[in-house]
Amino acid sequence: MDKAMELRHLKYFVTVAEEQSFTKAAEKLFIAQPPLSRQIQNLENELGVLLFERGSRPLQLTEAGQFLYQHAVKLIANAEEVKSMTKRVGMVERTVRIGFVGSLLYGLLSRIVYLYRQKYPQLKIELIEMTTTHQIPALKEGRIDVGFGRLRVSDPAIRRVLLRKERLMLAVHASHFLAQQKQGVYLADLTDEMIFLYPAQPKPNFSSQILNLFSEYSLELKNFREVREIQLALGLVAAGEGICIVPESAKTIQLTHLHYIPILDENAVSPVFMATRCMDESDDIKALFDCIYQVYDLEAIHYDRTAF
Repeated sequence: MDKAMELRHLKYFVTVAEEQSFTKAAEKLFIAQPPLSRQIQNLENELGVLLFERGSRPLQLTEAGQFLYQHAVKLIANAEEVKSMTKRVGMVERTVRIGFVGSLLYGLLSRIVYLYRQKYPQLKIELIEMTTTHQIPALKEGRIDVGFGRLRVSDPAIRRVLLRKERLMLAVHASHFLAQQKQGVYLADLTDEMIFLYPAQPKPNFSSQILNLFSEYSLELKNFREVREIQLALGLVAAGEGICIVPESAKTIQLTHLHYIPILDENAVSPVFMATRCMDESDDIKALFDCIYQVYDLEAIHYDRTAF
């Protein structure tokens, strides 16, 4: 059996294991079920072990199957990573594709990218908005080269660096009684208020992060509504419909009657992460990393520099 066949067999096996059904796996792989069953049987014959419990519904992995699954997932991820990295090395015109969550553009990300463009005009830089959750497969498949997000997402093929912890602020209408608390408010002051959270989908997201923050302080929101995006949430606040918790950088969004107030709880922060493929040691990514801290220094932003 050649290497290409081995990798293809592993992909078939992983899909069947995850779908727990030959029928569903065949649909996902766009092949007929009988050939898929034969491929799995060939793999079992090659290894001399059973990978699935016969007769189980849904399909269950044997102990040997579980062992193979754990390692097959890593092998497939590494193969995709090597493929995308090889393509990158062979490019005449180098392109750096940056995935980002929308809220980061209101902060320093736009300045970082601008500095990066100025310092490295030979690079083609593409910005692609996507959630932190979607950035992980995009990195592994080579659709982006670096991702900026706010969620802690772990994956063995991804290197994640905490860049900084951004303070959270409360957005309120000027007529709201909390607008008088210029020095700041605590999360406990907000539990009875109508709070707009964003985005609504997909989960987990910044909305989940805020709900978890309240839970961390043993607090529960009595009245909240999830909306599609930050602009809609702040528009509703400006209309006097409720309040909203946002990262400090969002205060650059100025609407009539909209006020921003500090949230004083120690853990009221939103982390900013940079994610890359573990195997990516390219000078282009290292240069972007340097630009990040150059902007942080200019803005006197506190951070703990991590070696890249």
